[in-house]
Amino acid sequence: MTAHPRPDPATQSPTPALADPKAVPALETEGFSGSGDISDDSAIWIDPATPSNSVVIADNKSKSGGGIGVFDMGGKLLQFRPDGMIGNVDLRAGFPLSGSSLVLVGGNNRSDNTVALWALDTATRTLSPVQARSIGTEAPNYGFCMYHSRASGKFYAFVTPSGPGSIQQFELADNGAGKVDATLVRSLPISSITESCVADDELGQLYVGQEDAGVWKYGAEPDAGADRRSVDVVGAGRLEADIEGMSIAYGADGAGYLFVSSQGNSTIAVYDRSGSNLFLKSFAVDANGSVDAVTGTDGLDVTTGNAGPQFEQGLLVVHDESNADGATSNLKYVPLSAVLR
Repeated sequence: MTAHPRPDPATQSPTPALADPKAVPALETEGFSGSGDISDDSAIWIDPATPSNSVVIADNKSKSGGGIGVFDMGGKLLQFRPDGMIGNVDLRAGFPLSGSSLVLVGGNNRSDNTVALWALDTATRTLSPVQARSIGTEAPNYGFCMYHSRASGKFYAFVTPSGPGSIQQFELADNGAGKVDATLVRSLPISSITESCVADDELGQLYVGQEDAGVWKYGAEPDAGADRRSVDVVGAGRLEADIEGMSIAYGADGAGYLFVSSQGNSTIAVYDRSGSNLFLKSFAVDANGSVDAVTGTDGLDVTTGNAGPQFEQGLLVVHDESNADGATSNLKYVPLSAVLR
């Protein structure tokens, strides 16, 4: 693997002074049944016709009773599927299957080290499985994200490893019988545990969070090779291990932001989406009335789209490991306007 030198922290721009380094959530999700830190990642689907019908899809990584759930914009659980120990989730709209276009939801199943795929019925807001077969990954797998290439129109899934191993890139395609199959097209070696990743569909970039090391940027196309650049490193003053969830807030003409969860100090770091990904600020998610503060931040997702009342200017969904008023971890819904001032 060709790796460009990591940046010297002494040459980085200083952390911007923030008048208000905290954001507050509007509400939180119901907890899954069970106990402990069992739900830590999410993917937002925006209903363009009726934003209030948007949903948040979340993992349940419980070793017993794990699966995937669909929450509405009030945090109510609409559906739960006991489909195994789901690690991370992501989705892409516009996937072509049997002559139709659907919202494809994916995740890594840690129970059997496979890729799990579902179709989201946007009318009923429920999930149904669409994978053509058992799609095996490197074992043990740990994290997952998706990519829709603007260059080719093809869809891909990335699966990350629970330790030294490879980040695997799979091409996703219609198998001709109404199901989705996957073909391994690239493997990227990584030297330690890596969970989170996010792909920038417009700029063709893949960001990977190596938990104890830093954030790397690769080309997202399958022929991009193993060349990578460092975005930021653990211990340089902005990120404290573990590096966890990542997501992109899309803006016009390449503008926007890369969000990165710094679990070690329960903050979220924000970087410029374009160019060299300049660090902009960090913030924490504080308490708001009966909704407790976020601690032990893991997964997150963000959208700049209209997600309905309270979230017309966008939505940030953040995992809370130590949910003070519940038996399990849960997700906090934060108006994006509270973050991007």
